[in-house]
Amino acid sequence: MKKQKFIKLFLLALLIIPIISACSSQTAPFNSKEKLGSQVNYTITGIDAGAGIMSSTQTALKSYGLEKNNWQLQTSSTAAMTSTLDKAIQDKRPIVVTGWQPHWMFTKYPIKFLKDPKNVYGKAEHINTVVRKGLKTDKPEAYTILDRFHWNPTQMSKVMLKVNDGMDPNKAAKQWIKANPKLVNEWTKGVKKVHGQSLKMTYVAWDSEIASTNVIAQVLRNQGYKVTIQAMEIQPVWASIATGAADAQVSAWLPKTSGLFYKDYKGRFEDLGPNLQGAKVGLAVPKYMTNINSIEDLKNK
Repeated sequence: MKKQKFIKLFLLALLIIPIISACSSQTAPFNSKEKLGSQVNYTITGIDAGAGIMSSTQTALKSYGLEKNNWQLQTSSTAAMTSTLDKAIQDKRPIVVTGWQPHWMFTKYPIKFLKDPKNVYGKAEHINTVVRKGLKTDKPEAYTILDRFHWNPTQMSKVMLKVNDGMDPNKAAKQWIKANPKLVNEWTKGVKKVHGQSLKMTYVAWDSEIASTNVIAQVLRNQGYKVTIQAMEIQPVWASIATGAADAQVSAWLPKTSGLFYKDYKGRFEDLGPNLQGAKVGLAVPKYMTNINSIEDLKNK
């Protein structure tokens, strides 16, 4: 009987030891003396497959010779990426993610962009407002407000943080509008009210675009429009404007992130110019990874 009990305990130990070992390797903190690739399984944690930053990152893997070193880009979602980042930072583990700013993660977490000496991701981006052809004639009041809409990364981040903390995006937008009457008045000054005209906006469900779309949609509702907003993948967002199925989007990251779609649909939409300047995309790591400061360091360290 004792022998059977010993065998059972022995077999149980064989099952538990690998699990403990796996867990310990997963939670091992960053070690600057070890090769980074082996510490992160040669994996960059990305977001949705259709996002422009994913395409740029695939280019970066080739341009920096990372593909030859077995580096790969893992597709997930924005929520999954930030959740993985959160857990890694809690344990001070190494991680490399696709990052963009403005985004609440740069406010909430101690992270930094990696230098991009080959300029794969381009310089600073801007986010433009794009509307369907004919909107200026059909709905001049909405056109004027959309044309005037502008804010900065700090202002956008305030809305994003509230949404990330669990607040309904529309409620966060209303609170921001109430707290920023001077700026909102710059968008709406002299524009007459309308009465129940419908307006449709499409957007990519990134945190930044959830913030901007909900804010401008609420401003337009306050002006008397009946606004509906619909989240889509990036290509259908552009198609919806080009075909007139939607009236506007305020989430056109240019010149790199949405550059392909801008080119594909050129002539079938009206570009009202930037609503936000100083946006940036690239690869990011926690600041405690002090010896990893450039994309080139992924291969060399």
